[in-house]
Amino acid sequence: MPFLVSITGWLHRRAENVVALLLATMFVIFLYQIAFRYMLVLPVRWTSWTVEFVSIAWLWGILFGYAFVVRDEDVIRLDIVYNLLPIPWRRACDAITGLIVAAILAWTLPKCWDYIEFMYRERTPALRIRFNHVFAIYAGFAVAVIVRSLLNVWGAITGRGPRHASQPRPEGHDHA
Repeated sequence: MPFLVSITGWLHRRAENVVALLLATMFVIFLYQIAFRYMLVLPVRWTSWTVEFVSIAWLWGILFGYAFVVRDEDVIRLDIVYNLLPIPWRRACDAITGLIVAAILAWTLPKCWDYIEFMYRERTPALRIRFNHVFAIYAGFAVAVIVRSLLNVWGAITGRGPRHASQPRPEGHDHA
């Protein structure tokens, strides 16, 4: 078991590296675009690929980051009403919403995959990247959210996990 924990920790750190690399390249290309447009006053054709690259990197960064980097405890929730509920009701809400999210994504996943496969025919205008490569991250995102939702359902049913503790704990908020 310690081997599995070390492997998952290593994979999580590499996923963080991928997201950091995407953010860094977006920033560098953004600066490149500013330099070419406003400092060198070169035509847009010299920078048209930058908008496309930043859009694709942003898409991949958001979906890859949520699927493989963001922990469930780090997800921002509007939980004003949720925190007022007794723990058994919270568990019921978590189980119901987790099942709904997992069911919707599982139901739509085959059609989304068909669309991703269909898009191999088309390429992006500037970088000429096949659109199935651009949209492929959605499949990983959907599977990861399905798994995460089902794990939350299991945690709600068994009563295990930080969200179902009898005493609410501070989660990085300022408490006086």
